[in-house]
Amino acid sequence: MKIKWLGHSSFMLTESTGISVLTDPFDPEMVGYGFSAPSVDIVTSSHGHADHNYLKGVKSYKQVYDASGKFEYEGRVHITGIQSFHDGEEGALRGKNTIYKIGMDGVNICHMGDIGEPCSPELIERLLPVDVLMIPVGGNYTIDAELAKEYVDRLMPEIVIPMHYKIKHCELDIDKVEPFVRMFDDECVEEDLDELDLDRCDFDENKSTRLVLLNKQKS
Repeated sequence: MKIKWLGHSSFMLTESTGISVLTDPFDPEMVGYGFSAPSVDIVTSSHGHADHNYLKGVKSYKQVYDASGKFEYEGRVHITGIQSFHDGEEGALRGKNTIYKIGMDGVNICHMGDIGEPCSPELIERLLPVDVLMIPVGGNYTIDAELAKEYVDRLMPEIVIPMHYKIKHCELDIDKVEPFVRMFDDECVEEDLDELDLDRCDFDENKSTRLVLLNKQKS
């Protein structure tokens, strides 16, 4: 499977047979930089805010998942939506958030959406196991770098991909990725990658956590 970052919390996941999953498409006018996505099979949206459910930016799609539940696509992609909260006050400030567990090519991917609630044993139990963790680190509207690292330490994924942080032209009041990166040893950090190409066997040898910083794909 292949993973590309389109910016903010939006990733393109492509299964070995070509089935594609797009996460959290965003409104470029809200975020501050460009977004466009080709035709895909599946779109997942963690919640209804414009920087996470901008379907107008997707050329075409066959299926949208925007709620909790268990879903399957063509017997190849398995998706579980898990309800959580967008803030630390049980949704009183910003409402609910759906975390998506996505299984493809034998790899367990967890896209945390705009998770805002503290790390709890109950939520961790529902999320495990996790091979690849996509987690917001920019704070303000979501958890910050410190809380994100707590999730990493509890979930123990082999790959962490940060998202929802400030990059060039971003107009949102969120932090850059550097505070999160500094919490990892230098030898665990991989930077300047355009794409991540993974297979189930990649997770049978390496048990340490890798922090992968993907380059935003050009719109």
